[in-house]
Amino acid sequence: MRTGVKPVYGSRAIWSWIFYDFASSPFTTLVITFVYATYFTQVIAPDPITGTVLWSRAIAITALIVAICSPILGALADRGGYRKKFVLFFTLVCVVATAGLYQILPGQIAAALTLIIVANIAYEFGSVFYNAFLPDLAPPERVGSISGYGWGVGYIGGFLALVLVLVTLIQPESPWFGFSTENDEHIRATNLIVSGWYFIFTLPFLLWVSEDKSMVSGSGKILSDTILQLRRTYAEVRRFKEIARFLIARFVYNNGLVTIFAFGGIYAAESFGFTLQEVLIFGIVLNIAAGLGAFFMGRLDDVIGGKRTIIISLIGLSIATTLAMLATTKFWLWVAGIVIGVFIGPNQSASRSLMARFVPPQLKNEFFGFFAFSGKFTAFVGPFLLGELTQWTESQRWGISVALVMFVVGMLIMIPLDEKAGIARVRRSS
Repeated sequence: MRTGVKPVYGSRAIWSWIFYDFASSPFTTLVITFVYATYFTQVIAPDPITGTVLWSRAIAITALIVAICSPILGALADRGGYRKKFVLFFTLVCVVATAGLYQILPGQIAAALTLIIVANIAYEFGSVFYNAFLPDLAPPERVGSISGYGWGVGYIGGFLALVLVLVTLIQPESPWFGFSTENDEHIRATNLIVSGWYFIFTLPFLLWVSEDKSMVSGSGKILSDTILQLRRTYAEVRRFKEIARFLIARFVYNNGLVTIFAFGGIYAAESFGFTLQEVLIFGIVLNIAAGLGAFFMGRLDDVIGGKRTIIISLIGLSIATTLAMLATTKFWLWVAGIVIGVFIGPNQSASRSLMARFVPPQLKNEFFGFFAFSGKFTAFVGPFLLGELTQWTESQRWGISVALVMFVVGMLIMIPLDEKAGIARVRRSS
């Protein structure tokens, strides 16, 4: 016996869904990329090179766990009707683990990495099930623009959170909210702002986004149907040739994105001598650029398609990464960073919208589980290689070259993909 709700295209539901991007983006912006990553390598770790290596291994562990578990949890969400419950559960885990980082002092490396791994895994799992709501909420002709709005609003959230911590905690001689500068309490307190922000702005999603439960299994059959669906979907992925090619391409180019996210702030601080305040301003500008790119190229996505939008973004990212590697002054790193921001938002947005166009309606959660799988299964390779190259050459510039290779190879795999054939195949299967 199956029960379900029809997809709802109401504006309140769509904007409530979009607001989850606004809620979650400060976690990746402040914790994973700019503030805590820099603080870990510069202060908690014994030295920046060791810190970079340890951080790369933590991100690699996260990616591997998410990759292995996402398809399984996706099938379980389909059969149990747990998608919204999973979003809530993993959001709460991320919120609690992020808040716990406030207690970590210099030298407490194991505790810091453990909380980072737990928080990042929870964030990634929450995103899997959040993304799976897109086909329910977005009319087919608006998938690209709505996905772009989500990423754009998400980058606005990251931008506002960065401004908030800069103005209230980092810049003032006497930080706000009763925090002090002793033992870097004001920097550690940024994690409390991130966790509170994440929790509060997730509430509209929980209140007003409905879940399609049409795939829910009867009582006592959830586990067996989950296993059966996993087997069937592995076969289905092979049958949908366009999805298979797209996921392979994303296996590769998302490595570059993960590497940029995890080490952008670290690279600016160690190789160019950015202070934490400069890293925050750098992050603010990049978020503005990424938000504008996601907004405007989201509309372009609806006109020229997800494949072309992704290829354009990969060309831009390749040029910008090359510039970042060759830069000898802060000015040219700023130029490279802004260009990366302009194209990184559209890449993420178009990847999500292309998957939404390709996904069979009856297998949304599970296929978005494979989407996460494609982004994470080999995502440990980029951070791992960056860490190893940095350690071997004692230069982060060589480490950053890993991202460039990933962007170029991913683009070459994408070029033969036939987007129209992929959409037609899904319509026939439905």
